[in-house]
This record gives sequence, C-alpha cells and structure tokens, in this order.
Amino acid sequence: MTDNSRIGEVLSTLDAGLPQALDRLMEFLRIPSVSTDPAYAAEVRRAAEWLCAELVSLGFRAELRDTPGHPMVVAHSPKGTRRPLLFYGHYDVQPVDPLELWERPPFEPHIEDTPQGKVIRGRGASDDKGQLMTFVEAFRAWKAVHGSLPSDLALLFEGEEESGSPSLRPFLRENAEELRAGIAMICDTGLYADGRPAITTQLRGLCGEEIVIRAADRDLHSGSFGGLAANPVQILVNALATVKDAGGRVALPGFYDGVEELSPELRADWAALGFDPAEFLGRVGLKHPVGETGRTGLEMVWNRPTFEINGITGGYTGEGFKTVLPAEARAKVSFRLTGTQDPDRIRETFRAHVRAHVPEDCTVEFHGHGASPASRMDISDPAFAAAKAALTQEWGREAAYIGAGGSIPIAGDFKEILGMDSMLIGFARDDDRIHSPNEKYDLDSFARGARSWARILAALG
Repeated sequence: MTDNSRIGEVLSTLDAGLPQALDRLMEFLRIPSVSTDPAYAAEVRRAAEWLCAELVSLGFRAELRDTPGHPMVVAHSPKGTRRPLLFYGHYDVQPVDPLELWERPPFEPHIEDTPQGKVIRGRGASDDKGQLMTFVEAFRAWKAVHGSLPSDLALLFEGEEESGSPSLRPFLRENAEELRAGIAMICDTGLYADGRPAITTQLRGLCGEEIVIRAADRDLHSGSFGGLAANPVQILVNALATVKDAGGRVALPGFYDGVEELSPELRADWAALGFDPAEFLGRVGLKHPVGETGRTGLEMVWNRPTFEINGITGGYTGEGFKTVLPAEARAKVSFRLTGTQDPDRIRETFRAHVRAHVPEDCTVEFHGHGASPASRMDISDPAFAAAKAALTQEWGREAAYIGAGGSIPIAGDFKEILGMDSMLIGFARDDDRIHSPNEKYDLDSFARGARSWARILAALG
C-alpha cells in the first residue's frame, strides 16, 4: 500500500491522539529553556534531553551533540529510497521579562478559551516548541499506522536560536556530509495574515551598522562656536539624508546590483493575496505608504531592499534646553537586502559615503552589527508544488508562496553550507505574541500543523 493511500489513517490517528499530544507539549513547555541567560543552562540541556528521549522512543537514532554553547539534537530515521529531508526547529525560548505582564506564570502552560478559539498559552508555545512538536507528532502518527518511520529523515533541533545561533554555522560545517539532504523543512514561520497556509520562499538579508562621528573635544557653546565649528549631528544627518533619493531609492553606487524582479508566477501569487497597504499600516496608526515609487506594498516589504535609520543620538536630550554643539553623534542603521546583494560590499559602500561627508578634523568610526545575504528558494523544484497542494488540501484554502521582510539566517546557512533550498512552513499567527508576555499558539494551528506535515510527508514520498 502506498504512502498516499494510507494518509487518511495517519490523519485519523493524529486526531484521536490529540489529547496525548497536548500533554506531551505541555510537559515540554514546562521546561524553562531560556538560552540567553546562563542561569538556565541546565534547563536548556534538560529540554534537549527531553526531546532526544522522545525521538528515541519513536525509533530515531537520536543523540545530543555538545557545542561551545547549548547542545544540538540530531536524529536520523532508517535509510531508504525517499528523497532525503532535513527538519529544523529550535527548542530554546525567549526570556519572559517583563514577568509582571504575564497573566499566569509563563512556564505553567494551559489551554485557554478565547473569542477566536482555544489557544495554548505559555512561553515557547508558538516560538518554537509548539511548531517543532507538529513535526514530532506527525512522525509519531506515521509510525503508528505504517509500523515504521518515514525513511531518509534527518532532524536538527538547536538550543541557541534565541541567542543568535553562535554554534550553528560551525556545527553545520563540521557535520555537512551527515546533514546534507535534498531539501530542508523549517517550521519557525507562520500562516499568511488572513490565516491561509503559506510557504515562505524568500527572505530578505540584513546588514547592520553603527556610526560614531566626533568633532571637538567637548560640547561647545553654540553662541560662541555655532557657524564656525563642525557639528557632528549635522554631519551625520547630512550623510544619512543623502542615502535615499526623493523617489525612495537608495542612492549608493551599485546598491541595486543583484536585485531581482519578481517572477510572473510569484507576482500573480502575491497579487491574489489582496494585500492592502493602508489597512496594514492602519494596525499601527498610519495610513500613507512611503517607499519606492511604482512598487506594490508586498514588493516593498518582501522583494525590495531598504535603508532604515534605527536610532540616532547626540547632544543634549534631557529636560529643558541647552544650546550646545555636541562633541559626538551616533546612529544605528540597517539595510534589508534581496536577490544576490552582497552585504559586505554594501557595508563598505555605505562607509565610503559617510566618510565623504566628514571634515578632515573630525573622526568617524564604524561598528558592524551582522551581515547575511537574502535567500530565495527554487520553487521550480516539484517538492514545492507537492507541499503547496498538500497544504491546500488540509486547510481548504489555496496555499500561497509568500516572502518575508525579515531574516531567518538558517535558510541562508543551509543554502551556503549544505547547498540546499529550504521550505519554510509554519502555522503561527500574527497575534501569537512571540517574544512578548502571554505568548500563545492556536490549538487549531497545532492540530492542523501536525496533519499538514503528515500530508507533506505523503506527498513527497
């Protein structure tokens, strides 16, 4: 009997076993695996051990692999004839501060009734333990029906995602041959804003930079020195203001090298989403879109590069008024990148632009804050169409290929180090309050997420 002919049995097994699956998730959520705080190191390891034991109980060859930071959980199913698949998620969670804003203790998870339906409330419910467990429960039901796990699966669950994944890239390089697969599955994403299932097929890259400009050796009286002495704030704002032109385009030489236009297929897919920029901005008290002239809203947040000033300081900013020329000015800026833009080249071009605005007797220093290229997946791979059809069948709505304005570096790492594309499929919602107090994950997302992965496993088999 083929995998597809028994998918109904797998789905029925998932439905019948949902109460027990929730019990397992609650046990997992009770472990305070906060990776950023050294005080929780033992709990992070306990979460890894819990997860490893679950996988061993299902028949995976699973083990903890120590790193300079928190351990990796690596597991494999038996070898077979399937296309190899690598599943990625993370078992660490964000800190809970401010604790006083939680309605119940963050590591005492519970099911809560809301006007929108039942939700799982607790730290890590959505990001990423609940999502990760949709993988595990799909594997569990598959084995219950078929008597064995799907073949050719590799699982990589890390414990440092919320602290910048410092051990991940070295680990991938050291274990590339073991982990390399046909395609990677990443669960740390969500549904589209209107609740339809989605596969994220492209992610913008990032280049962050901090600038410090210094002039006089002290703050100066603006009456005595104004008009004669260099003002670092003025120098800084002049430099930053000329990075963009009046049409919203970045004016740095060669900035758009490597930026790619949307394919006709993606343009049609995105147009069908009915994105309304005014409605989107209305959620945050705005209504007038800005940005590149002639571009759609989704193009600007998913497929076009940006330059943004994230913070700027200098001079006197306290109560009252003080007439000074400041001795120092600082700014933090970021570029979101698309296509094959090179973050290192853009960093150097930006630094040259700023230096050109700084007088000889002033100084400027730069501090880099991360650099990662954009990621774009090859949706001509038949696996994407198969997964999209499986999601459409499960959710009863046409699944969409979408982009993401932010960065998920692991997708780029898999491409660069392991040479494979990723399918980013998750079931989080915009209101899940990840990284915030009272995090939640819809019960429907958990249940249908596991069903979705079961369908995808069958479709790719």
